[in-house]
Amino acid sequence: MYNKKTILVFGGGNLQISLINCCKSMDLFTIVIDPDSKAKGKSIADLFEVIDGQDFKKTCDIIEKYKIKAIITSATDKPLVMMAKLASKYNIPFYSEQTALLSTDKFLMKKTFQLNDIPCPKGYLVSNVDDISDFPVIVKPRDNSGSRGVSTCASLETARISLNYAFQNTKQPNVVIEEVIDGYEYSIEAIHFKGKTEIIQFTEKTTTSLPYHVELGHIQPANLDQNIKEKIVEIIDKIAIAFKFDNCASHTELKVNEKGIFILETSPRLGGDYITSMLTPLSSGINIEKMLIEISLGNTPIYSREKDNFSGIFYFNLPTGTIKSVSGLKKAQKIIGVKSFELNVSVGSTINEIKNSIDRIGFVVLQSKNMNNLLELKNQFFATVKIEMY
Repeated sequence: MYNKKTILVFGGGNLQISLINCCKSMDLFTIVIDPDSKAKGKSIADLFEVIDGQDFKKTCDIIEKYKIKAIITSATDKPLVMMAKLASKYNIPFYSEQTALLSTDKFLMKKTFQLNDIPCPKGYLVSNVDDISDFPVIVKPRDNSGSRGVSTCASLETARISLNYAFQNTKQPNVVIEEVIDGYEYSIEAIHFKGKTEIIQFTEKTTTSLPYHVELGHIQPANLDQNIKEKIVEIIDKIAIAFKFDNCASHTELKVNEKGIFILETSPRLGGDYITSMLTPLSSGINIEKMLIEISLGNTPIYSREKDNFSGIFYFNLPTGTIKSVSGLKKAQKIIGVKSFELNVSVGSTINEIKNSIDRIGFVVLQSKNMNNLLELKNQFFATVKIEMY
């Protein structure tokens, strides 16, 4: 251990596994902390500690004991404020606590957008249903992610259901009400270092039907006109300045329609849903995780675009009920272009409505030379995997 640099990874769940492996591949002594003693990352970490994501003192003890000089996470907002506090205390490369606070409170985020002329949906705070002034609207918690607690309501009656759902997923006394923006949805993956912003990839999204807003698929690169891309780049630069993004990656979600570009949310972290760990390397050859690790170590990130492919992740979306039979899995995995596959249910499993990302039961990751072939592969895969319900 003492001959290696030590890095502390916040989170040992499925979405941090690739990051942990990347740290280890760079010959770093990799310490992982997670509140779950059975976290998947435990088995691959050099050292694993069960620590709550908000336990500042115990995390300080780990940093001091192992002389940690780098901290990192991916696909989660929960530890960002504490990580910023730790970075300030121990002079570790990261962004400020203020940046973390603005990025993890969806109302403060919206106010920051508005104060800096960054186009976004209108929104306000409510504590009860009578405060909602118009419909339809999106109701979302201020302090959660992964679509938890987020839903659309079109009437006073459904608003009561939406507010109850949002309050079940927040610690705040109020929730955000946001206007509904139509259009196609995208995310932008970027790196921020020493005042410069580098756009790494444009990602196209598909989501569940209303009232929920859960992502069911991502494709890279997104099918966007060059002039729209250039406008998005300008907006991402404005976001980086407004939020003071530095020493970080960012994942920004937006919608595009005939009226323009509307920023939904941004976060100074790597995106989830395997966007940065699998899709971006498959589509571009760029390892954003490695870039972020270099930044966390105080080094200058270097990258080159080595591929010009299309990649996508597509989630299973089954009707509610009970699984009667499953077939075709082995055959489907042999399809050329299938890069990763996961199905976390079996015969007898109960399938519930997808309300947030945790409800999704599995996915396939595909790679192809063009968009049409990628979509053909998707159709071939889901036609080969046959799941009967009752």
